Amino acid sequence: MDKNHWLKIACYLDGRGGRTVFGTDEALQSDRTHWVHLDYTEQASADWMSANGIPDGVIEALTAAETRPRASEVHGGLLVYLRGVNLHPGARPEDMIALRLWLGPHGVISTQKRTLVTVETVEGTLAGGDGPVSASGLVARLVDELTWRMEDVIENLEAEVESCAEQLEASPTMSLTSQLSLLRRRAITLRRYLAPQREALAKLQSDRHFAEDDILLVREASDRLQRLLEDLDAAREHATLLQEEVFSVQNEAINDRMYLLAMISALFLPLGFLTGLFGINVGGLPGVENDKAFLWFCAGMTVIAIGVLIWMRKRRWL
Repeated sequence: MDKNHWLKIACYLDGRGGRTVFGTDEALQSDRTHWVHLDYTEQASADWMSANGIPDGVIEALTAAETRPRASEVHGGLLVYLRGVNLHPGARPEDMIALRLWLGPHGVISTQKRTLVTVETVEGTLAGGDGPVSASGLVARLVDELTWRMEDVIENLEAEVESCAEQLEASPTMSLTSQLSLLRRRAITLRRYLAPQREALAKLQSDRHFAEDDILLVREASDRLQRLLEDLDAAREHATLLQEEVFSVQNEAINDRMYLLAMISALFLPLGFLTGLFGINVGGLPGVENDKAFLWFCAGMTVIAIGVLIWMRKRRWL
């Protein structure tokens, strides 16, 4: 393999599941089924494609900075933009990695910026002699692998939502709000790319470049992607409902506390009035010369407090 860092994969498919590797010093034999995978951020990648007869429109499409999943006819071939989940350690899976493919008459030219595990996996099957046997089969295998790797991510997302539901039943806390908000944002980000990717796969199923077996593989991947989208929507809706329930529980707790404070205030309102009245420093206050006046005053306030409690009870305020 060529040591140039911009050239990730360069091989010819032997039609039996294997490959023959070539380097940048060799001219691309366009009549042989090939797969060339490049780093589109490097100018050398565009120069190599131009030198090997790749149309300028295709080069521009394969080196575009921003893409959304889609499939369209370009210069006699099929241009496919796909997205895959980011499975690198420490990365966020919803920070999806773009994969650009051009399925030409005799091979596939693909580009990327960050490494996709799916690409490495398919390359490994070719190295082991168990890879795709045609260019369309290569695209179908990449689509299939991309979809399979999304399943674990969405299942983990669903599991996190279920874990939040269990925590809510055990002890609802405001920390769940931020956690659920994060899960909702992750679901929205994933759906942003998976929905148009489903449309792209639908186009692949009717494209003339694909053989019947490849169409079946793409169709299975499309069906799985549709199910994943439904699971993603269900997880997002569940997270939304849980977040609303957290708000409801918190509001109910606040209302209970405010109600308790209001009842305490109502209970001590007449008592506070009496203590304030008898605390004024003016002459003529009753009981000033009586040694037992304080005890009578305390007994009176106790009776009043009991009376207020009974009154609240009868009115079902308590």
